[in-house]
Amino acid sequence: MYTDKEKLIPTNITEIMSTAYIDYSMSVIVSRALPDARDGLKPVQRRILYAMLREGLLRSRSFDKCAGVVGEVLKNYHPHGDSSVYDTLVRLAQKWVMRYPLIDPQGNFGSLDGDPPAAYRYTECRLERIAEELLRGIDEDTVDFAPNYKESTTEPKVLPAALPHLLMNGSTGIAVGMTTNIPPHNLGELIEATCLLIDEPTATIDQIMKVLPGPDFPGGGMINGTKGIESYMRTGRGIVRMRGTAHSEQLKNGKEQIVITEIPYNVNRANLVLKIAELISDKVIPGVSDLRDESDENTRIVVELKRGEIPRVTMNKLFRHTPLESSFGVILLALDDSRPKQMNIKEMLNCYIEHRREVILRRTRFQLRKALDRAHILEGYKIALDNLDDFVKIIRSSQNRDEARTKLMAKYPLTERQTNAILELRLYQLTGLEREKIEAEYIELMKLIAYLEEILGSEARLLEVIKGELRETAEKYIDDRRTKISPEEGEFRMEDVIANEGCIITVSHHGFIKRTSVSSYRSQKRGGKGVIGAGQHDDDFVEHLFTASTHDFIMFFTNRGRVFVEKVYEIPEGTRISKGRSLANVLEISKDEHISSMICVKDFDEALHLVMCTRKGVVKKTNLKEYRNYRKGGLIGINIDDDDQLVNVKLTKGENELVIITHAGMSIRFKETDLRDQGRATRGVKGVTLKKDNDYVETIEVVDENAALLICGENGQGKRTNFDEYRLQSRGGSGIIAIKTEGVAGALSVHEDDEIMMFTKNGQAVRSPVKDIRVIGRTTQGVRCINLGEKDKLVGISRIVQVDADEA
Repeated sequence: MYTDKEKLIPTNITEIMSTAYIDYSMSVIVSRALPDARDGLKPVQRRILYAMLREGLLRSRSFDKCAGVVGEVLKNYHPHGDSSVYDTLVRLAQKWVMRYPLIDPQGNFGSLDGDPPAAYRYTECRLERIAEELLRGIDEDTVDFAPNYKESTTEPKVLPAALPHLLMNGSTGIAVGMTTNIPPHNLGELIEATCLLIDEPTATIDQIMKVLPGPDFPGGGMINGTKGIESYMRTGRGIVRMRGTAHSEQLKNGKEQIVITEIPYNVNRANLVLKIAELISDKVIPGVSDLRDESDENTRIVVELKRGEIPRVTMNKLFRHTPLESSFGVILLALDDSRPKQMNIKEMLNCYIEHRREVILRRTRFQLRKALDRAHILEGYKIALDNLDDFVKIIRSSQNRDEARTKLMAKYPLTERQTNAILELRLYQLTGLEREKIEAEYIELMKLIAYLEEILGSEARLLEVIKGELRETAEKYIDDRRTKISPEEGEFRMEDVIANEGCIITVSHHGFIKRTSVSSYRSQKRGGKGVIGAGQHDDDFVEHLFTASTHDFIMFFTNRGRVFVEKVYEIPEGTRISKGRSLANVLEISKDEHISSMICVKDFDEALHLVMCTRKGVVKKTNLKEYRNYRKGGLIGINIDDDDQLVNVKLTKGENELVIITHAGMSIRFKETDLRDQGRATRGVKGVTLKKDNDYVETIEVVDENAALLICGENGQGKRTNFDEYRLQSRGGSGIIAIKTEGVAGALSVHEDDEIMMFTKNGQAVRSPVKDIRVIGRTTQGVRCINLGEKDKLVGISRIVQVDADEA
């Protein structure tokens, strides 16, 4: 199809979109987001430094407006928005971002708190001396130049880079389908690693790591563990765990305070303070009386503790719950010969060595050409000075310059270039002193030419030059390592600083949990028994109790089959009379979830098992060790059908017997060995067959020959029956009658001295000792346990936990 001014070609839009997107992707990858492995710079960074060099903004000169730099870059080199240029310029000057800043700033260039820099019309800048090292030799034919976007001038494709900038300052970039995240390193260590590879090209990663142990972040701090470092050194990928630096100080009033002086790389200081304040407000980090940010150019965040608080415990809660401990995901990805490539540390250093080799070779050839050209001129001067009278005579007798040049070239072995240089000599250069200068210059030039030819003729000599220049340059900028590296692997363990002491965990019927030190019970007056955890609401009581060590684990199972694991010391501490904290604030459970069961264990012993039972009669056995790698957000303990839910979980030894009680009053007793061990995220097998459509499982209990099974019906009648009344069957059957009733309200394994609480539909709660309920046969209706009003019914029973002060 043709029109008057254009030609239209029908094309498939899929092909156009595919081609256009690939072109765009390659443009982002090569010309915007990824650094070059040779000089470690992205195109916009390189253009800024080159534009500042051409503007004369060297360290020895005065500052100039950033607006001028941005305008120069946009005008000649970077056809994009001014914000991208100025943001890059600012980043190159921020000392908390760059381990070795390339730009010397003057004015407001932002802060570690995330404050934005002032507009570029207010700020000024010039190159740092270390940036001049990256540009040194750029006019000596060391690198290739390419036309700029409008072909009005040229720009360098890469900088000579007298220092390994990519690893020295690191780089971050997100391209299309790939990303790079390179941490900064200490320059002195980098130079030693580079020289090691020059001397021993077959050096291993282990040898390199002896001189280059890992990243060195500008803000200091500490790296926790070397596993992530070793990973990225070997493969180009790894996760480095960073921590801030903090210490405790004693105050005059007897209190102590934690002072944070260094924070992890790329952490916003103001956001860190807000996060700490939020955790203090939510009582996640208790025991803090004041929080102050006293930072100026240096970080100083003060966390003042209440009297008697242990600083180390609070400090490590800060590590656990705030960005004071963060991760840096290392990806060593850069452009190698204009192609993105993920490299290990050795490959990256070799890229730089090869670049410097090419730069030194090109510079040496350039200097040799220049020296030979000058020597050629000086040789002509020497011929002229040795025959000075004759030269003067020939020149005086000539009619013009061309005739003089022709006569001189005819009589003496001179080139046209030499002859022109002789004819341009000034008279004072014919004096004896000037003749000596020419002789001395010529001798020095011969030495220089020999030296340059030696470099070009010997690979070993060339590598010696690279090493020598690296060490000489680095001596000006080498400083001490700021980031300490701790060899310990893994996360900090809170139990390392928390005493392993006895405590009592109580959970109330309404879902309030607390941890109470055993010592708080011993300090009470000696005497009779009392319900643990006074301080609940009038209709609340302690339903679960665990005597545990602070280093033990508590497992919480929800009705949807999820499992949460918490260390006992993570449970909020309370007094004997305090209410405790709601479980919803301790665990990350959703609104439609509630806790079905809790189990306390010392460790994840593979000799122990968990048996779970659902409302639909599905049972599953899983080895306890499967829950060893728990997460804060919970694990899948059992796969639950949409119309089902978990009712109870029991801890077993692998050879126990179990009994399931259903709402219709049926029961089935079977051996635990009938169940095979299954993984966490599995459904389980049939434990009981429910004959009635409206029947469902009330609970599952472990058979205890020293206890009895208490069952209460909705009609308020109940009984205790010895476990031997329930004969052993195979798993999966419909079972036998446990109680004759219209519906079971609840069942518990109880002892003679236990007490229970019974709940009715109308909100009545009656407390009763178990011994008042008779032990009778399995198929009986039982005795009256509670007097019910009209249209009221029993809906549940729970055990009341109590403890003697001395027993605690």
